[in-house]
Amino acid sequence: MNSISSRIAEELGVREQQVNATIALLDEGSTVPFIARYRKEVTGSLDDSQLRTLEERLRYLRELEDRRSTILNSIEEQGKLTDELRAAIDAADTKNRLEDLYLPYKPKRRTKAQIAREAGLEPLADALYDDPTLNPETTAEGYINAEAGVEDTKSALDGARYILMERFAEDAELLGDLRDYIWREGQLKVTVVEGKETEGAKFRDYFDHVEPLRKVPSHRALAILRGRNEGILGYTIVVGDGEDDRRQPHPAEQRIAAHWGIRDQGRAADRWLSEVVRWTWRVKLSTQIETDLMAHVREGAETEAINVFAANLKDLLLLAPAGPRPTLGLDPGLRTGVKVAVIDGTGQVVGHGAIFPHAPQKKWDQSIEQLATWCRQYGIELVAIGNGTASRETEKLVGDLCKRYPELKLARIVVNESGASVYSASEFASRELPDLDVTIRGAVSIARRLQDPLAELVKIEPKSIGVGQYQHDVSQVQLSRSLDAVVEDCVNGVGVDLNTASVPLLAKVSGLNQSIAQNIVDFRNQNGMFTNRKQLLKVTRLGDRTFEQAAGFLRIASGENPLDRSSVHPEAYGVVEAIASRNNRKVDDIIGDSAFLRGLNPQDYVTEQFGLPTVKDIIAELEKPGRDPRPEFRFANFEEGVETLNDLKPGMVLEGSVTNVTNFGAFVDIGVHQDGLVHISALSHTFVKDPREVVKAGDIVRVKVMDVDIPRKRIGLSMRMDDEPGEKNDGRPSSGRARPDNRATSRHKGKAGGGQKTAQGAMAGALAQALASARKDGR
Repeated sequence: MNSISSRIAEELGVREQQVNATIALLDEGSTVPFIARYRKEVTGSLDDSQLRTLEERLRYLRELEDRRSTILNSIEEQGKLTDELRAAIDAADTKNRLEDLYLPYKPKRRTKAQIAREAGLEPLADALYDDPTLNPETTAEGYINAEAGVEDTKSALDGARYILMERFAEDAELLGDLRDYIWREGQLKVTVVEGKETEGAKFRDYFDHVEPLRKVPSHRALAILRGRNEGILGYTIVVGDGEDDRRQPHPAEQRIAAHWGIRDQGRAADRWLSEVVRWTWRVKLSTQIETDLMAHVREGAETEAINVFAANLKDLLLLAPAGPRPTLGLDPGLRTGVKVAVIDGTGQVVGHGAIFPHAPQKKWDQSIEQLATWCRQYGIELVAIGNGTASRETEKLVGDLCKRYPELKLARIVVNESGASVYSASEFASRELPDLDVTIRGAVSIARRLQDPLAELVKIEPKSIGVGQYQHDVSQVQLSRSLDAVVEDCVNGVGVDLNTASVPLLAKVSGLNQSIAQNIVDFRNQNGMFTNRKQLLKVTRLGDRTFEQAAGFLRIASGENPLDRSSVHPEAYGVVEAIASRNNRKVDDIIGDSAFLRGLNPQDYVTEQFGLPTVKDIIAELEKPGRDPRPEFRFANFEEGVETLNDLKPGMVLEGSVTNVTNFGAFVDIGVHQDGLVHISALSHTFVKDPREVVKAGDIVRVKVMDVDIPRKRIGLSMRMDDEPGEKNDGRPSSGRARPDNRATSRHKGKAGGGQKTAQGAMAGALAQALASARKDGR
């Protein structure tokens, strides 16, 4: 068996030396962001994606090794560990394979086979198996023993059958072969539980559904599993024509018989042995194999769902920030009014209140005047409107405000408010905004997530942000671990302002935790703003090791040392000083001097401690110190007069914002309180394997309305402007045409119009697939 490091190296396609060095760093407590950015020489420049995979595989393989050791010790204690068995266990490369090998030796409750052995029936089983010419009834007569509970030949043969069944069913090679065979050839057959047709209407696409087991996509697998958990659906795995006729031999029985050399040649015991094989499959193995394979399907589906969630979360966290601009946050409501928070450029609450423009109070003009007063008083530039109930009505109110008072020069943006209510009621929100009502806190969150989505969204449990796919159906431990890694990578990739960051944001910085983050904020409150990174060492419980991990990701905008606003690590300041000194320049002077920096030869500044990758990174950072890797701020312009599902008409071309990307397409908010679906086949004219190749959460796109199902609240959209509602389509992208770029490229973009008409598009089939996929997801 290969060592853990060699196996990971082979999987990642890197050198074992790189893996060993990384494992050493991880074991010392270094974080992935720190290793990825500041230890490139040690790891051979492994990137953060490779490091995350390495970290996950290391965890799995170490758990595998722990289980291997436990199994070996258990079998050895039983005195049954042979050299051959040890070699097989040492070579096992998956947990399934380990458990298959351990199965015959695993302590278990007293089985029928064990009882039969105690009754002295194992020689009977061996005799009939070894010599099928023996007559079972006649041979069994010699094993009748009333004292042992063997009253007659039937009891004796039953006991012998149980012994062989257990032996057959606990053969590791056979189990592996059967799993592989059923996985390749099996069909997942799903049916509705009788009498549950009405209750389970949302699962009706699966009431009579069959597809190859190994091809079930993750979203469909999770939908089926959810339907079964809710008592609506049942499923089984069938091989062959899809009919599970228990009167006919199952194909798996043939493989069991072949593995154990059992053939029906008309000998006396052949019929009895064939029945043993049949019972082995029907009683012992069929349910076990089905359970194992469905667990495999679930595991794969969960992994894929978690990956989708993580990718969407990353896109959402890295949305372009509007920046430090005074903002009005509006949390729309009807009867209870619109809650308003006034936020200055630093994110502080400087005013708040409520307006009641909608029914039943209908104080439209008074609300506009109140908003205008706030805008003038605080120099408001942006109005952030939550996308919940009464969002479009409130957006119309702000539109009237802009028309009535154009001199205010306001920009209005609808913001995804998912998770705002969770933040509002959180313990942190009550500490951060103790004097504000829960409803006002929601408006604060809406405004702040426009100014800086990353800084605000880290305050919310990732699972509450609303960009997942079946997040409640997957392993919560694995989901949390994956999402936490995404948040950590995003926060450290962008960097954190040491003098303005909240405790939740600081807690995601490499090397820090909630407690140390709180100590940093307490130190800041007691001693004023940080003026240099070295002051961090004065913070309680922040020692040299933590400083090493965190310092490079914490920025000081106007500190004593200009390098403190960059991602250059304090340990490497000497490299910058050497560059400046050798060129008779001051450090301040070379920062931002692109012509000078691009003329440097990085190799000239390589030292024993800092290699070429680090020096190149330092020079690149000096050119644009502390630059934000996030894109330019843009927002969607929703069409006026299109506010509800009833306003939508097939053929309309609208601008919208991508809210969620799944394996089967993308959901787009077009301002009607219900996201529409662009099926994967309608994202582009070229083949799309992964929707994220075309769009990601937060993108501004132009879409065409293809179908509106008002009773079921479903909207079919296309990003192919030449598609026509009602056209027939086989669900595949048309060929021979380049994909037009449907992304809105500027926040100053006008109302979305129709794209240039080319050859006939095709959408009806794609739309059917889109709506079917949406239904299967229970959306």
